[in-house]
Amino acid sequence: MDVTYLEFHVEEQSMEAALRTLLPRVLGEIGFDVFPYQGKFDLLRELPKRLKGQASWLPADHRVVVIVDADNDDCVELRTQLDEIAVDAQLVVRAADEPLWQIANRISIEELEAWYFGDWQAVRTAYPRVPDLSRKAAYRDPDAIRGGTWEAFERELQAAGYFRGGLQKIAAARAVAEHLVPTRNQSASFGKLWEVLSEVIDGGAT
Repeated sequence: MDVTYLEFHVEEQSMEAALRTLLPRVLGEIGFDVFPYQGKFDLLRELPKRLKGQASWLPADHRVVVIVDADNDDCVELRTQLDEIAVDAQLVVRAADEPLWQIANRISIEELEAWYFGDWQAVRTAYPRVPDLSRKAAYRDPDAIRGGTWEAFERELQAAGYFRGGLQKIAAARAVAEHLVPTRNQSASFGKLWEVLSEVIDGGAT
């Protein structure tokens, strides 16, 4: 059975803005909605109730995707926590040996802005004065940028004359996501999300 609808749970509004901009371009006829929370703590607190309420009526052609920033958390432990919340709600978690999954948990390492560094061409299209940083050693691995990913993104945009008063994360999310090309993104954590979306788009989530 083809998937007809995706429901995303994210921890903040800039991720919501990025997805609402990107997804219509890649999902085609597949419907979706995005539900933001007031940070990671709020998401982890409210998600169990939300998923338990859905489990009894979730249609067979619907899927749920949860995206949480790693921040300073251990990624394996955070993913285990999310999986346990889903299992406790009696939802089937996506796994290599589970074609009939209902929910996929994904970690953004360390933050949404790592996905921007993964497709710097999209950033340069949105903000033309930004120089080509794709070969800069500090940014070669978008998921391993030291000192805070959004801080590095803000610093590079301010150096090019943008966001002098501070990074406007929602505006930047919309601007960059408009030009993101999933297949060229070098962020491994974005790649994990794209695996899920590609599977759904190709009709593999049966």
